[in-house]
Amino acid sequence: MKKLLPLVLTFLTSAATFAADDGYLFVTFKGEQSPLTEQIYFALSKDGRQWNALNGGEPVLVSKLGEKGVRDPYLLRCHDGKKFIILATDLSIHLNHNWDRAQTAGSKSIVIWESADLVHWSKPRLVRVAAPDAGCTWAPEAVYDESTGDYLVFWASKNRSDKFAKQRIWAARTKDFHAFGTPFIYIEKPNHVIDTDIVREGNKYYRFSKDEQFKAITMEVSDKLMGPWQDVKQFSLAQLKGYEGPECYQLKPAADGKPATWCLVLDQYSKGAGYQPYVTEDLAGGQFTPAPNFSFPFLFRHGSIMPLSAAEFGHLETALGKPGSSK
Repeated sequence: MKKLLPLVLTFLTSAATFAADDGYLFVTFKGEQSPLTEQIYFALSKDGRQWNALNGGEPVLVSKLGEKGVRDPYLLRCHDGKKFIILATDLSIHLNHNWDRAQTAGSKSIVIWESADLVHWSKPRLVRVAAPDAGCTWAPEAVYDESTGDYLVFWASKNRSDKFAKQRIWAARTKDFHAFGTPFIYIEKPNHVIDTDIVREGNKYYRFSKDEQFKAITMEVSDKLMGPWQDVKQFSLAQLKGYEGPECYQLKPAADGKPATWCLVLDQYSKGAGYQPYVTEDLAGGQFTPAPNFSFPFLFRHGSIMPLSAAEFGHLETALGKPGSSK
């Protein structure tokens, strides 16, 4: 985002201030077509709408650990502003093929990278976070909890204790992404729930998840990360079917008496269409409409979006080549 404004944008993982067109970084993967398409790709945008691939459309980060594939990457700016973290699912469907096996005999770990500048990244490390009886550890994300001074890391797991009856959102706490606390159930629903994303506006947290029974997205609100959470009953996208990987980010801050504009992207996996964007100027009201003038260089799959400073945008552009399209 660009031009420092008097109104500070509220992002969960950073105290930094960004302006409306400094830029954004999208981290994503491409799908199951080959071993390399299940790795980490970067894309830049100045306005959060028109996206261009970095590194010639080739992976920026590759994991040969664990299942030898990574999906659902989540990019986090640490609270102190000194470090960036990428969390990803340790999974390759291209190599292993079997979705049933992936849910009941998959990895109990997530893959983690660290960087001080978004360009130079540590070697990936495999970190076990899930319960001993977990069958999978899917779509990890993290949020800084100001009330406890640590990070809440959450993901989806099925567990042997109930014969892998359903997916739940589990969580664990960490201060440094090296040592993790005991995992616990964070979201328990009557049916399967996966792919949770959390954003904050003002004093409220908003939580988007995929309801696996209806293959639809839910929206909840709370004053605290640990709840209680309530459904946003007027959420306008609740009836959409065949979407997953919800990711919400602020396109434009509130200014001159106008509310902030938020974008919610949903991965239309059921039609292989990739991310579809929806926008709102009333996040609390949950009234999103399809967004025009978005473009992607390839079908972005479940990933995440982070606002950048102008310097960070320029550094990435210089280091990873002028953004360009890819197939």
